[in-house]
Amino acid sequence: MSTGPLVSAHQHLAAAIDELSAAAAGATDDELLSLLTLCEGVTRRLDRLTVDTVATLERRGTFTERGYRSPVGALGDLLGWERFEARRRVTAAEHVCARVGLDGAPLPARLPATAEVFEAGQASLRHVDAIARVLASASAERLTPEAWAQAEAQLAAKASVYTPSELQSWGVALVELLDQDGAEPDDHPPTPTNELHLTRHPGGAGGRLKGRFDDAAMFDAIASVVDAHAKPLTADDDRPAAQRQAEALADACGYVLDHGDLPQSGGRRPHLNVLIRLDDLENRARGAILDFGGTVSPESLRMLACDAAVIPIVLNGRGQPLDIGRLSRAIPDGIRRAVAARDGGCARCGRPPSWCEVHHILPWEDGGETKVDNCVMVCKVCHRLVHHSEWQVRLYNGLPEFIPPAWIDAERRPRRRPLPHLLGVA
Repeated sequence: MSTGPLVSAHQHLAAAIDELSAAAAGATDDELLSLLTLCEGVTRRLDRLTVDTVATLERRGTFTERGYRSPVGALGDLLGWERFEARRRVTAAEHVCARVGLDGAPLPARLPATAEVFEAGQASLRHVDAIARVLASASAERLTPEAWAQAEAQLAAKASVYTPSELQSWGVALVELLDQDGAEPDDHPPTPTNELHLTRHPGGAGGRLKGRFDDAAMFDAIASVVDAHAKPLTADDDRPAAQRQAEALADACGYVLDHGDLPQSGGRRPHLNVLIRLDDLENRARGAILDFGGTVSPESLRMLACDAAVIPIVLNGRGQPLDIGRLSRAIPDGIRRAVAARDGGCARCGRPPSWCEVHHILPWEDGGETKVDNCVMVCKVCHRLVHHSEWQVRLYNGLPEFIPPAWIDAERRPRRRPLPHLLGVA
């Protein structure tokens, strides 16, 4: 932190918090209830200061100058926020802070009434986020400017009455009431929505699939494959229908991996890469890690080991790949697999290997070799940061670490992403 007024203000704030903590030690029930209200009020004032600061930095282009395309990523690295936390503050900064036009003229906030109640502490950060969501909907965009402003004023007035979720529900109903005519009639059928979301379970095995297919032909193709494999195997097959369908889809995908003509994925054909630590292998293959699926049970691992299409990558006691690699300017498939096995995807943010590239830590043009201990796997976003900002990457004890710029951490302490297959490794 810089010297001067900021240091003095921080010291006063810390002293005030210490004083409140001391007063709470012997407080009555009524005083503790008052303390909760006081803390919420202080939190809202600090949130307002945070949002104003984000808006000022964004207006100055500070994050862009330091290699970030979006303030969301910069705030996540600087403050350890999840992306949704950073995005919420960036959204607030865009809607409740005064703006500057292209000609330099000052402009009011996009949500002036919301800005007023947020400034007064009558609305929380989540209230602001809810109002911004409601007024960005298609129904709200069809309102006249006068009706839109009226809706914004009414939403802001209710922020002190409703919770954020209640405010959003009430706001949606309000906007639909004001948008009585609805969308213009359209003789063309709506564009079909076809989407599939794959979400890994954080820190555990498996994940979730959630999809929607409006295209009848696409849905029929998927349903036909699942239905063909989901029939009960015998009269005693008592698996629930949902389980049979899930296993049918996995069987179909496994068959395609073995026999299908699939495109390249992240520089290689898709396979099941099973990562096995050497001590696990020596102990009769008790556990392993999959690229997408997380930890594999011993039973599943032994079953996979019978399949020649599975590529085993053995790791030593420090999680380093053994006996893979050759020198080449281009990244050969063997080295890519070895680096993916060690890093588990992007070594900085955790995106899966198929989204990633392999980066030379010591650049090729500076004498760096294409070998495992000079390579690290990074996604495109993190790769750009390594090349265009002050972030640095190194291997320490054979594993990648990222050293942040001094403006993010004055001590520049290395950061390492936790990897499930290295639990218990020094």
